[in-house]
Amino acid sequence: MGTESGSAGVLLGQAGILNLQTGNLLNWGRLRKKCPATPSEELRDCIKKTLNEWSSKISPDLMQEMPKILECTLAQAIEKISPEEREELKVSAKLFIAGSNSSSIREAVNMTCSALGIDQLDSVIIAPPPTEDGINLSLEYLQPYWAELENLVQNKKIVAIGTSDLDKALLEQLFLWAQVKPSSNQVNLASCCVMPPDLTAFAKEFDIQLLTHNDPKELLCEASFQEAVQESIPECQVHEWTPLWLLRYSVIVKSRGIIKSKGYILQARRIPSS
Repeated sequence: MGTESGSAGVLLGQAGILNLQTGNLLNWGRLRKKCPATPSEELRDCIKKTLNEWSSKISPDLMQEMPKILECTLAQAIEKISPEEREELKVSAKLFIAGSNSSSIREAVNMTCSALGIDQLDSVIIAPPPTEDGINLSLEYLQPYWAELENLVQNKKIVAIGTSDLDKALLEQLFLWAQVKPSSNQVNLASCCVMPPDLTAFAKEFDIQLLTHNDPKELLCEASFQEAVQESIPECQVHEWTPLWLLRYSVIVKSRGIIKSKGYILQARRIPSS
C-alpha cells in the first residue's frame, strides 16, 4: 500500500478541493457484516474505505494531470437511478454544513443529483449549521441557509425541505418567516426521550412531520475527518484539509418502505500552510 498511499498523498498535496463519494453502502460487504455503533463510526469507516480503494486505483494519467479538484469516487459503487424506476423511489437527504457558507447547499444538492442520475431530490433536511462558542442558534443565523434551500425548491431541485433539532420557539419563528415552510423537523431522542408537548402541538397544527434521529451534534468535525484521512493516506498533510459539507442520502422503494441504497457525499478544502 506504500506506493499507492504515496501517490494519493502527492495528489492531495496539490489539489485544492476533494470530492468524496462512497456509492451505495449496501453493496459494501465489510460494512454490512460489522455494524458500526454510531453514525460517526460508520462515516469514518466509509471515508477510510473509500480512500483506500481509490488510492489502489490511481492511474498514471491522473498523476500527470495533478487535478486541482480531486474526485475520490469508486465507479463500481455508484448506482444511478433509471428514469423508469424514478417514480417508484423516494430520494431523501440530510445535509451537514461544516463551514459557514450557505452556497455549499446548492453544490451539495447538485452533486447528489448528478451522482444518482436524477433531476430532483424528494426531501432535504438541514442539520443546524455550527455556531461559534457562546452564540445561540437563531432565526437570523438560519435565514441564509433556508433561503438557499427555498431557491432550490423554486428551481425544482428539491420537493420538500425540513429542519433538525429546532425547539418549538425557533421552529415557529422559521415557519412564520419562511416562504417555503418546513415540512419536517427531526428531534434527537438522546436529548429528549419524549417529544416536547409544545413542539408536538405546534407541529400537529401546521402539519409538520416530527421525525427522530441519532446523529451527534457534529457528525463530521475537522479532527475526525483528518484522522480518517491520515489512517488511509499517512503521507497526506492532513492539517491542511478541512471538511466543508457532508450529505447522507437514502433511496427508498415507496411501495415497500425498504432502503434500496444509501451513501455519503462530502467536500473538503485544502488551505495550504503558509
